[in-house]
Amino acid sequence: MVLAFHHLTFTHENALAPLLEDVTAHFSEGWTGVVGANGAGKTTVLHLAAGDLQPEKGTISRPDYIVFCPQRTDDPPIQLPLFLSATEAEAAVLRGKLQIGEEWADRWPTLSHGERKRAQIAVALWQQPDLLLIDEPTNHIDIAARTLLAEALAAFRGIGLLVSHDRELLDLLCRQCLFLDPPQAVMRPGGYTKAAAEARREEDSLRVECQTAQQHLERLSKAAQRRHAEAARADRKKSKRGLARGDSDGRARIDRARVSGKDGQAGRLAHQLSGRLAHAREHVASFQVKKRYAASFWLEGSISPRQRLFTIPADTLALDGSRRLIIPDLTMLHQDRIALTGANGLGKSTLVRHILHRLNVPEERLIYLPQEIDLARTRDIMAAVHRLSPEQLGVVMTVVSALGSRPERLLRHLDVSPGELRKVLLALGIIRRPHLVVMDEPTNHLDLQAIECLEDALRDCPCGLLLVSHDLRFLSRIADTRWHLQQEGAAVTLSTSYLPGNRC
Repeated sequence: MVLAFHHLTFTHENALAPLLEDVTAHFSEGWTGVVGANGAGKTTVLHLAAGDLQPEKGTISRPDYIVFCPQRTDDPPIQLPLFLSATEAEAAVLRGKLQIGEEWADRWPTLSHGERKRAQIAVALWQQPDLLLIDEPTNHIDIAARTLLAEALAAFRGIGLLVSHDRELLDLLCRQCLFLDPPQAVMRPGGYTKAAAEARREEDSLRVECQTAQQHLERLSKAAQRRHAEAARADRKKSKRGLARGDSDGRARIDRARVSGKDGQAGRLAHQLSGRLAHAREHVASFQVKKRYAASFWLEGSISPRQRLFTIPADTLALDGSRRLIIPDLTMLHQDRIALTGANGLGKSTLVRHILHRLNVPEERLIYLPQEIDLARTRDIMAAVHRLSPEQLGVVMTVVSALGSRPERLLRHLDVSPGELRKVLLALGIIRRPHLVVMDEPTNHLDLQAIECLEDALRDCPCGLLLVSHDLRFLSRIADTRWHLQQEGAAVTLSTSYLPGNRC
């Protein structure tokens, strides 16, 4: 039982260049991480492995029974009702481990995205496929559920391909990682931390080699200029033009130089150096070193002149069933950085919607990034990007570049990945010089490099931040205040605490 790519080339329709070119990779039993920047083709690799897409060149060997868990959780898995009613031990164990409710098929629209993701993966594992393809399994998953999910995935005994931004999960599960950098793909052994460290060493070594080659090229260029100048002077000296008619000694001297070959030596040396120079230029051009972008892109005026962004009186909000979210008086100042945390289903998104309707911020000065955006809305947003003025488009592309995506690839089509879309939405908001940034699960769908870049960018953000996330590693670098939701019987309450040392 094996999955293998043999000299595979794939180009998206209407794309100007291949996404993957002459890729050969072998996947045997166990988990392989698929990593790379947003838009680098991670999800495409899963679709190729599943047989949903066909390569234009090369072949794919794959097992028979394949299950694919996509990023999106809009629709329930087809097998969910059968899984919920199954009586065998495997189904019961998975329902218990991942805390799947027996009524979830009937109330799918009311489930949180984290609950939907748990159900999606539980159904996939229950089917025990030969090949399991999972795209971002820990999106929307709270800390407790993430531990249970990792244990369930570790027990899988088939071939697994895992696209994830969760560094800990990739380290725990994966024996190798496929690094995508279009049109290339490189397999490296180990989990993400080990494989990424090797990739950085390779990149640093390549950068040093490229710098050495450039310095050599510069030295050759200067030497070539000197040689060509010497050859030009020699050409002038060997010319009899300008000699007086009676200057027989001068004419004889030039004739002797021509016979001995000395008159052409400077030219031959210049010609030889030209060949070395052309080779050096080709060598420098052969290097493909990634550009590094600064993450500081905030515009002046991105701070509210009003001291308070909102003040909300104590209230009780209805959740599903009999549960209630009880909130105290809440105030957010114009440079506050607030982390909103809590388990799935406790009403974090409900609270955010409640706050958004009570802001003391002009609508055009708000950046709001929801957890998920459907395909139709994605295409509308990207169409709007194509209508931007050159100046605005420049700012958008600067932000996208700073967060690790290639702008030229992003503009080729309207169906961008969810991670790329989040970068674009942040960039579109920055154009408006925001007073408040509200991000619901900001690291969902982002690649690992982009998460680190976003951390740096948000630390420099001059305006207010309200971040809803389960990623405590991410929040600990940015937030100064924590609002935490916890359940006590039928009541969900909010407590506040301070996270000192993170304010810019």
